[in-house]
Amino acid sequence: QVPLVESGGGLVQAGGSLRLSCAASGRTFNSYAMGWFRQAPGKEREFVAAISWSGGSTDYTDAVKGRFTISRDNAKGTVYLHMNSLKPEDTAVYYCAAGEVMVNYGHGYDFWGQGTQVTVSS
Repeated sequence: QVPLVESGGGLVQAGGSLRLSCAASGRTFNSYAMGWFRQAPGKEREFVAAISWSGGSTDYTDAVKGRFTISRDNAKGTVYLHMNSLKPEDTAVYYCAAGEVMVNYGHGYDFWGQGTQVTVSS
């Protein structure tokens, strides 16, 4: 098990920024790839970003490229999602996930956090 706890969500105006954090407990964090997903009301969960266990590789969905940055601090057991130039369509519950391989689909991840709400007002 890899317990994951997200934080950093909130209400922000369009064009603003937020930084989401996902803290993992356990000594195995460093061996997991990490992903961020989001789910808006009435929509399916979608991939946002992923990072390899070392941080050397990252992947983003086209909708956030150039605006969002995923990073990790293995010493702190934390993965981050830096979100800039936020748009109303970014409004969703954001989830972090841990898995053995960096992939861009949800069932590739084994452990999930409880989610944090991000609301972007126009």
